Amino acid sequence: MSDLITVTGMVLSSMPIAEYDRRLVILTRERGKISAFAKGARRPNSSLLAGSRTFSFGTMELYEGRTSYNVRSMEIQNYFENLSTDLELACYGSYFMEFVDYYGKEGIDGTPLLKLCYVTLLALGKPNLDRQLVRYIFELKAMAESGEYAEQPLKPVGEAAAYAWKFVLNTRPEKLYTFALEEHAKKEFISAVEELKRYYLDREFKSLEILEGISKIGLPDR
Repeated sequence: MSDLITVTGMVLSSMPIAEYDRRLVILTRERGKISAFAKGARRPNSSLLAGSRTFSFGTMELYEGRTSYNVRSMEIQNYFENLSTDLELACYGSYFMEFVDYYGKEGIDGTPLLKLCYVTLLALGKPNLDRQLVRYIFELKAMAESGEYAEQPLKPVGEAAAYAWKFVLNTRPEKLYTFALEEHAKKEFISAVEELKRYYLDREFKSLEILEGISKIGLPDR
């Protein structure tokens, strides 16, 4: 067995494999995005059972295999269990994890995206925040942290939307979700982020399709 390493990370996705195992994609502070196998994690008495769920955040002991990592132990600090009790919240959270999975890379400092993920999942649980606005703030900031952004919107917007854009680009994640926009400015901001995504992104997100499908059947935005 290779030497153990300790990382701080969040489970972006969890897939069952074989009879009792799981394959995890984890965004880590120390090694960026990695894949890891949690052997036996689907057994009812496994110490890895709870921590192998999507959104789990904490410290993990791993050892490196030939093509991936293997999880030896987990000390989870936050499971974000509130996301599992609200279908819309769960869909937002899953989309954010898929979005970060797209941008995450192995062998880089994962701190900026990891901090953004953690703060954003906390924001989702606050009933006074507009979930739709949280989504677009997150998208813009995640793209900026990954080097794909513009200093100002790609098309003309009003003063409020332009200020919101600049605020997102220049504000630490823990302070991001501290503003609201009136409806017209919000629509401009959303449209500008959508324009940026069309410019940079080259794929569709399955979880986003599900989220937008839920919105169409009448669940209100928060």
